[in-house]
Amino acid sequence: MKVALTGASGFIGPELVRRLLERGHTVHVLARDVKRALARLPEGVSGSFFDAATPLSPDALGGAEAVVHLAGEPVAQRWTESARQRIHDSRVVGTRLLVEAMKAAGTVRHFVSASAIGIYGDERGAEPLTESSSLGDDFLARVCRAWEAEALEADAAGIRTVVPRIGVVLHPEGGALKQMLPPFRLGVGGRMGSGRQYMSWVHRDDTLGLLLFALEQGELRGPMNVTAPEPVTNADFTQALGAALGRPTVLPVPSLALKVAFGEMSRVVLGGQRVLPRLALESGYRFQHPELPETLRSLVG
Repeated sequence: MKVALTGASGFIGPELVRRLLERGHTVHVLARDVKRALARLPEGVSGSFFDAATPLSPDALGGAEAVVHLAGEPVAQRWTESARQRIHDSRVVGTRLLVEAMKAAGTVRHFVSASAIGIYGDERGAEPLTESSSLGDDFLARVCRAWEAEALEADAAGIRTVVPRIGVVLHPEGGALKQMLPPFRLGVGGRMGSGRQYMSWVHRDDTLGLLLFALEQGELRGPMNVTAPEPVTNADFTQALGAALGRPTVLPVPSLALKVAFGEMSRVVLGGQRVLPRLALESGYRFQHPELPETLRSLVG
């Protein structure tokens, strides 16, 4: 089928495009800079302008039967007032405009709209969290709640909608692991804060696999946690990464240093959630990388 995709220039988007093409789908990207986006992608991909702030013409969807929505302002930055507004609007307003265009187009039957495990809040400790768990009320949780509410307007209009709540995606090309590797390779990496906070990680291959699973499994709808089956504490993650690299991990990063460096955003690192992929497992998805030591050895060993 023809799939329209936002976020094609990000950490996940280019590889998702390649996998969609391998599976016989055609791809139409929606991007602020269409020329730049297409330059990173295989031949045969088409594109239209979309900036998450301007009403989108239904024609820009190019007759797509499915839409995968990944675009959003990066969260990993100091949360100034303007940054908070960008984080909110890029997700909430952008999703609203996209859904309005989808409903007007009349061709879209499947919608996969990314969300994040931040929806559960950042002070859940070791509590196991599934898709039916209560939601948080901090800044990121409120953004995610509003973001998902806009996406589910498509479901109310008869477009099957899945909302993947994505965890900490691991791959050396981007995300948290890319930031962690330089100090850990130098032997100056260590746990963050107490190290007791949980990291709900997922290999990028499984992130892609679950996005495709959500797109192609016609019975799935609603929230779906995109995390590996075995979340770990930050201390355990630190130990596993050091072992994969063959480097010591004896220099912790104090909580105060993180708060000074990142302000309120440090709560994302120091809080954490223990999120379990119940829907994915019950629906028959088989993880390629279910355990952290093997995952890190495959990525950086």
